[in-house]
Amino acid sequence: MTIPIITALNDTFRKTLLGGKILLTSGITAFPEKQQQAILAQVQSFSNFTPDNDPYGEHDFGGFDYHGSRIFWKIDYYDLNLTYRSEHPEDPTQTVRVLTVMLAEEY
Repeated sequence: MTIPIITALNDTFRKTLLGGKILLTSGITAFPEKQQQAILAQVQSFSNFTPDNDPYGEHDFGGFDYHGSRIFWKIDYYDLNLTYRSEHPEDPTQTVRVLTVMLAEEY
């Protein structure tokens, strides 16, 4: 089963911000840099996975409140050219993880 591998890869990427690409939407980049760093720190430390936000157990989505704004983050799996969805998200040699951090209204 590949879910535990995907979960471990997602957790490592999210916690370290290494091994993939990070995309901050315009709503997030509108915050001052120190607040952007605080938002990323909350993404890194996120652990409130539930059946509602993590139905497949991949740890690829989360949300939290930050100073009155609802923040969402998600991890998507792309091929090495960043063109198509990866057919093998369990294989880091075939997959680029992209972490997108956004305001909920940008979802």
